[in-house]
Amino acid sequence: MPRRGLVIQARTRWLLVGLALLFSLVLLMYLLECAPQTDGNGSLPGVVGENMGKEYYQALLQEQEEHYQNRATSLKRQIAQLKQELQEMSDKLKSLQEKKSPKVNGMNYQGTKEQASNDLLEFLHSQIDKAEVSVGAKLPSEYGVIPFESFTSMKVFQLEMGLTRHPEEKPVRKDKRDELVEVIEAGLEVINNPDEEDGQDEDDGVGERQLYSENDFIEGYYRTERDKGTQYELFYKKMDGMEYRHVTLFRPFGPLMKVKSETVDISRSIINIIVPLAGRTEAFAQFMQNFRDVCIHQDKRVHLTVVYFGQDGLSEVKSILESVARETNFHNYTLVSLTEEFNRGRGLDMGARAWEKGEVLMFFCDVDVYFTAEFLNSCRLNAEPGMFLYSCCNQVLSSCLA
Repeated sequence: MPRRGLVIQARTRWLLVGLALLFSLVLLMYLLECAPQTDGNGSLPGVVGENMGKEYYQALLQEQEEHYQNRATSLKRQIAQLKQELQEMSDKLKSLQEKKSPKVNGMNYQGTKEQASNDLLEFLHSQIDKAEVSVGAKLPSEYGVIPFESFTSMKVFQLEMGLTRHPEEKPVRKDKRDELVEVIEAGLEVINNPDEEDGQDEDDGVGERQLYSENDFIEGYYRTERDKGTQYELFYKKMDGMEYRHVTLFRPFGPLMKVKSETVDISRSIINIIVPLAGRTEAFAQFMQNFRDVCIHQDKRVHLTVVYFGQDGLSEVKSILESVARETNFHNYTLVSLTEEFNRGRGLDMGARAWEKGEVLMFFCDVDVYFTAEFLNSCRLNAEPGMFLYSCCNQVLSSCLA
């Protein structure tokens, strides 16, 4: 049996080989039959009929060249006609424009330029009108208020730092420094070259108008409304003068524009410093030392209201106040005594109600706060009597953390 199986396998192999040879033969015959026939005149070079093939190709090339030359001539003729028609239409349009506006033609470019400039100014003024710099905006809560950040010629104070880090940005980034220098110079330009609407006297009563410089810049504030622009509030003051110059600028994502320029007189503005207290007599003694140096000796336009809770330590507080009054001849203070547990809000309310001499600026202060005469002037510049305002918070933080 095994021998018979081997014979069958060998026969099968030979059968497959024969079929493959047969298939190859049939395929070869098909290819020979279907091959394209060559033209009798298309002889290859070097074969019989060489001269006849050369003449045929030369005639064919000449015919194609004549065809392309005729086509190019036709296209050139069409282009010339189109240019002529275009020139005629331009002449007709120019003549029509001259007939409609013969005088405007010579000032066409200038008029277009002035119209574009007027359109730009109108857009920038519309941005200022929409911003909060001119008119207040209705906000859902105090969290919607965009806070100001303050700066001087050397420092920038950022509210976003809070109490976790010193609010002073030092050193100031170059881009921010260049921006603020540009703003300060623009404010000086407004002050030194006033418009009629500023209401300034040309000579300030001296015979010659007083010019301001960068050294007269005191402080400034800025904030950015993301969809409108940046508002700047700038203050300038001469060393030997009492009046401040206040300039408001606005950058509506374009050039700086003046919003307001005015003179501010704070010489008669009194600040009522209200301090709620319970115990802590040593801290109050240190507070009064700072109060003596800043408010009594330098500023001289303050009133002190101390609201004391309880009886423990009240006599020491009275003694400290009386001692300062004798030594400095300062009597602009009020002591309010309450037999209650300490409540800061209650103390501030009672201190405000104890004032009965008309409008006054109220500075709600803690016994640990250290402030300067410059800070008091900032309060006067950025607040109005009869209005409750958050003013100069960043400078209070910087004073406390210095």
